[in-house]
Amino acid sequence: MTDTDTTTELNPELQVFRDQLKCGFTQLDDVFADCMEEAEAVFSEQGIADYLSGASLVCMIGRGFEPVLVYLEEMPQIVHHTDESMIATVSKCVWDFSRTPNGKSILPFLQTIPEAARRLGSTEQLQHYIDVVFEMMRKTTRSIHGHVDTIPSDGLPDFLNQSSYLLSQLSIEGIRNWVEYGANNYRNHPERQKNYFSLQSADSKAIFHRERHGTLFADHERKLDLYMYGLWQDHEHFVPYSLGFDELRKPKPYYDSLGIRIPDVYDDRAGISGINRYRATIAHIAAHRRWGEAIWADNFSPFQRISIEIFEDARVEYLAIAEYPGLRSIFQALHPIPEEDNCDSTNSSCLLHRLAMLSLGLLNPDHCYKNEKIIEFIARFHEVMESGNATVKDMVQLGISYIAQTKQASDSFPNIVFENTVVDYRDDNRHLWKFIEEGDEEEAFDEHREVERDEHEIDKLPPRHYPEWDYNTKTYRPDWVSLYETLHYKGDPAKIEQILAKHDSLAKKLKKMLELLKPQQMVRIRYQEEGSELDLDVAIRSLIDFKSGHTPDPRINMSHRNDGRDIAVMLLLDLSASLHEVPDGCEQSILELSREAVSLLALTIEQLNDPFAIAGFHSDTRHNVRYLHIKGYSEHWDDDVKSRLAAMEAGYSTRMGAPIRHAAHYLESQPADKKLLLVLTDGEPADIDVDDEQLLIEDTRKAVEELSSKNIYTHCISLDKKADEYIGDIFGKNGYTVIDHVEKLPEKLPQLFMSLTK
Repeated sequence: MTDTDTTTELNPELQVFRDQLKCGFTQLDDVFADCMEEAEAVFSEQGIADYLSGASLVCMIGRGFEPVLVYLEEMPQIVHHTDESMIATVSKCVWDFSRTPNGKSILPFLQTIPEAARRLGSTEQLQHYIDVVFEMMRKTTRSIHGHVDTIPSDGLPDFLNQSSYLLSQLSIEGIRNWVEYGANNYRNHPERQKNYFSLQSADSKAIFHRERHGTLFADHERKLDLYMYGLWQDHEHFVPYSLGFDELRKPKPYYDSLGIRIPDVYDDRAGISGINRYRATIAHIAAHRRWGEAIWADNFSPFQRISIEIFEDARVEYLAIAEYPGLRSIFQALHPIPEEDNCDSTNSSCLLHRLAMLSLGLLNPDHCYKNEKIIEFIARFHEVMESGNATVKDMVQLGISYIAQTKQASDSFPNIVFENTVVDYRDDNRHLWKFIEEGDEEEAFDEHREVERDEHEIDKLPPRHYPEWDYNTKTYRPDWVSLYETLHYKGDPAKIEQILAKHDSLAKKLKKMLELLKPQQMVRIRYQEEGSELDLDVAIRSLIDFKSGHTPDPRINMSHRNDGRDIAVMLLLDLSASLHEVPDGCEQSILELSREAVSLLALTIEQLNDPFAIAGFHSDTRHNVRYLHIKGYSEHWDDDVKSRLAAMEAGYSTRMGAPIRHAAHYLESQPADKKLLLVLTDGEPADIDVDDEQLLIEDTRKAVEELSSKNIYTHCISLDKKADEYIGDIFGKNGYTVIDHVEKLPEKLPQLFMSLTK
């Protein structure tokens, strides 16, 4: 039987897809059009490719037509409740099944996956279910006479047949516990195993009823959706997770761009039913979404952040209770009650304990705490809230003040008291914080990389996927480019100091020009304990207070800051292999000249106090675009930055659209009125996997248009003598500068920047 033996003629577009499906069953042609219609409504372009590839894999296992049909028909619904990663996961599971003696369980497995996806509601939960299935298969597949995997699992088919009922009655953690009991106790008893997994034996029913507890999210999803919409006018969807698969750190609710994450089951607690615990969690998150806003986190210590979060949680709950007073009793019942004298600060950190007491006091006016600072800040909080216009910034001030006035040396002790400190109906507040540049976070990048790099290594950060514009079809290719970002490794900062010394006369000339660019408008900052001059009005009042016996105000100084220049800059460097070339008449390579020019430009911008960042990029097909952080916005022009610039290398190709979009991702978050992206390149956009030269040019032009719509001005400095043939099409009539004499780049680049920003 071959692919040419078709019974239904397909149109050319469907025939292209049919050719990608390597499966010769003629029955497929009767249903293929209907399957593809549903698939195209759900999947991305890459998803369709994975879908057809997965179906081809299922066809190869040699189990007939039905598994292929079930896979094709059910996969769109599975992805609808999870995501496209499940396409490859399910097909690989089928393949793994076929490598064991349990081939007869493949069809039941495929038939249970759609119901599991619907009930569990998230990729993470469905993966837990799959793990449970495979763990049971591993434990109950028996070997005989020293041979491995020779007898199939006796209970697996029965378990798969019961899975729909189990999913409707138990949480995924409960199913795992029920399966583990049966697999561990009856792995060598075929008949008892079958009775257990078909829910016939007494101990099977006993364990089932033991694990059957709490309020399952899946049974009340519609009710909670209506609660979210009816009371909070919020349409965000819920994504459940399990509490039973994270042994070290129990997850907490949270929300992000993918939805609101909540537990898959809640038990009754403290007189509050499971459904009301869900309502408390949802109300708290909905209050954050309605009245909260993200704030910059960079200048706060971890202790300050925790304190700010406590006050912000209390603020949104205060507002929620004002709108729905019945929430107060639920919140108070679910909040832990830490005892005031239950923490010894001589050998333990009591910071979380004190903050938990403060949290309860802010929520419950009938608290019994006697700590003076807790009482003081509860009063200050209510004073701010009763003003009627309390904001996140007010909570920031309260949080910082509380930490400053209550901090103890023992707060940094490694032995931390956690008892009655976790308010588990509240989310983890990740939405509250935003960072000036994500690349500056210690957890995001490995700064201790060796100078000798493995060019094929996969960095710890997952790739960011960006679309690419196809000018032929006038559409985006979704998630087409995989961009990996990392912190550039370090070299010798002395090399940059030598460059600056070499251009000392030029640097002095630039410094004189800078005086004309520096903002002249001055703003006074009063009430400073230390400053540049005396604030006479405050000083006289303080002297009068002192003479009259009152405590004088020590903030008798003032300082000044410049005001009038508000610009953020991103310098994006093309680090493709062509930078190693030495232009005619030059003694240095383009890479060396670029390093000198960037050093002088960085010195220039630093003296202007403009926030700026530097990054480089190169590409090796659309699957491997590298984005290298050299300087972050929160970093100064110091030895760390100089060492990265000194180690700057060139290689590979120049796929430009995705790096421009990624640079805009960081530049867009800068709190500046004007935002400038400078692109330094020596050639046109190109990559080894693209034959159509115009394709990447058009994509880069589209990326520049996208930045313009975000009020980001893009300017390209090109070192390509042939740039006039294409650069105007990309960056517009006034959006580029071509430097024909590359040896003048160190002088021209800073001057160009000053002319663009004067």
